[in-house]
Amino acid sequence: MILSTKGRYGLKAVFELSLNYGSGPISLKKVSEKYEISENYLEQLFAKLKKKGYIETVRGPQGGYMLAKNPKEITVGMILRTLEGDITTSDCLGKDICSRESICATRIIFEKIENSINDVIDNITLADMYEDHKKILTEDNNEQKNLS
Repeated sequence: MILSTKGRYGLKAVFELSLNYGSGPISLKKVSEKYEISENYLEQLFAKLKKKGYIETVRGPQGGYMLAKNPKEITVGMILRTLEGDITTSDCLGKDICSRESICATRIIFEKIENSINDVIDNITLADMYEDHKKILTEDNNEQKNLS
């Protein structure tokens, strides 16, 4: 399973909004330039996320986009499902009844993989991503100091 650019870019962009949570709106241009994503494409992604209530817009010269909820309340799964749809490892899992289900050796494995993925993305919030990001930055700074 490979996430499309919708999921990857959308998660990066929403993470950027979470970095600025509580500091007011951030311009689409700033997000676009930082992650090298087209403004038009970001607008399409943000429209879906706004419709679901995860982000909001502020109009005017100091306007832009910001999270509509606390980063602790938004999971990676919420963002990915909004942009990608259901996350699945196999088409056969989406069907109510499969004619080969009783003899299929791989269905159980696909279900376990899917459940594991859903467990991870549903239990990582934007706030968790921020904490992980801080750790990486701290480790990088420590490595830079050790090299000099």
